Amino acid sequence: MASRLNPYISFAGEAKQAMEFYKNVFGGDLAVSTFGDFGSEAPPGYTDKVMHSMLETASGFTLMGADNPPGMKHEPGNNIAVSLSGDDADELRGYWEKLSGGGTVSVPLEKQMWGDVFGMCTDKFGITWMVNISEKQT
Repeated sequence: MASRLNPYISFAGEAKQAMEFYKNVFGGDLAVSTFGDFGSEAPPGYTDKVMHSMLETASGFTLMGADNPPGMKHEPGNNIAVSLSGDDADELRGYWEKLSGGGTVSVPLEKQMWGDVFGMCTDKFGITWMVNISEKQT
């Protein structure tokens, strides 16, 4: 899989409804994972909240979204990040090093409970970036 760059929208509890709306607008396939899909590790009150969703359309659009996790303030207008994802770990780690340099790391680039390596940072210009490295499919 080649690396991809796409918008990632944060929501204050309505991610599922919003992503279903975008599916109705753009068509395509929507995959949704809730915090509860990961069992007992779900924060209290977050079982049905969206941990990650991805809409992929026939036109080549990719839109991702999730509900903000506990403790993360929802700020409309500042609720969009840029997501870099793929399975080329060296390429994506290189992007991470450059993007996080001189910026602020909010989630260190490390293995997460869903199995991928993930990190989130804000670059020196105030842009939020998410980097997700998935295992190569064999």
